[in-house]
Amino acid sequence: MKKINVAIVGATGMVGRTFLKVLEERHFPIKNLYLFSSAKSAGSVVKFAGKEYIVEELTKNSFDRDIQIALFSAGGSISEKFAPIAASKGAIVVDNSSQWRMDPNVPLVVPEVNPDAVKDHKGIIANPNCSTIQAVVPLKPLQEKYKIKRVIYSTYQAVSGSGVRGVKDLENGVNGEANSFYPHQIAFNCLPHIDVFTENGYTKEEMKMVNETMKIFNNYNLKVTATTVRVPVKNCHSESINIELENPFELNDVINDLKNADGVVVIDNPEKLEYPTTIDANGNDEVFVGRIRRDFSIDNGLNFWCVADNIRKGAATNAVQIAELLLKYNLV
Repeated sequence: MKKINVAIVGATGMVGRTFLKVLEERHFPIKNLYLFSSAKSAGSVVKFAGKEYIVEELTKNSFDRDIQIALFSAGGSISEKFAPIAASKGAIVVDNSSQWRMDPNVPLVVPEVNPDAVKDHKGIIANPNCSTIQAVVPLKPLQEKYKIKRVIYSTYQAVSGSGVRGVKDLENGVNGEANSFYPHQIAFNCLPHIDVFTENGYTKEEMKMVNETMKIFNNYNLKVTATTVRVPVKNCHSESINIELENPFELNDVINDLKNADGVVVIDNPEKLEYPTTIDANGNDEVFVGRIRRDFSIDNGLNFWCVADNIRKGAATNAVQIAELLLKYNLV
């Protein structure tokens, strides 16, 4: 496999460092690696594959060199400004922020679900929201076989989804110290509030799940609703997903469909109290699914529970998988 030049924007952040870890683990074919950050973190030394790299300050001239793929995780305002610059210089940007997700000219990609969408890129590809990514992976085989009519998401999202400030608030709260980031104490508590509230009463996080699910499945008639909750767990998001299917199903068939789905691990043995937890998912790239059961309150209703590492599959790993697709399809 040919080697390519890769840049990481936001290299010293939580997701940026996980980009590096995943790239190394998956033996991504890198020729030259360029690491960019804010002026505050510039000059930091980062190790990758046995070598040390000095982090550079991101500027408008950072992409005046031969870079084929740029992985961005530095926030929406940085992506808004610098992703078009990188793309104009010939790099394909895989962006982890929410900036480009709903742009009709930007593919929103989960490789297990809609891999061919990368072929339609115009220089920028968007990584979906972490909670959306882990939901659509197990929904994919059900959509293909039974057609999904409606989805109800209830999420239980870890503090790492807020970055280092969220983790710090949890640690401080456990130690009896005041929180400085969340609007209420997160330790020993649950906050039904992720991101800002919108005019319709939903939060931005909830509307991301609604809109991104429709875009990924290219079905804007799909009925989707969500309630997202921040919970006092350090890493890995959990979700209770209730779906109404158009076609009837046998429960054993659904379980087998999920067992055979790309990127899904089924842990579902109620008799032995076996089901996925955040401890199972932590540090892994798969989506773990369990508590698979019929919803008897509606025709063709189904419930299941899913857990995934939000920093890996929910962010860094998904972006690296997109980069791998670009290589697979000879797009770089």
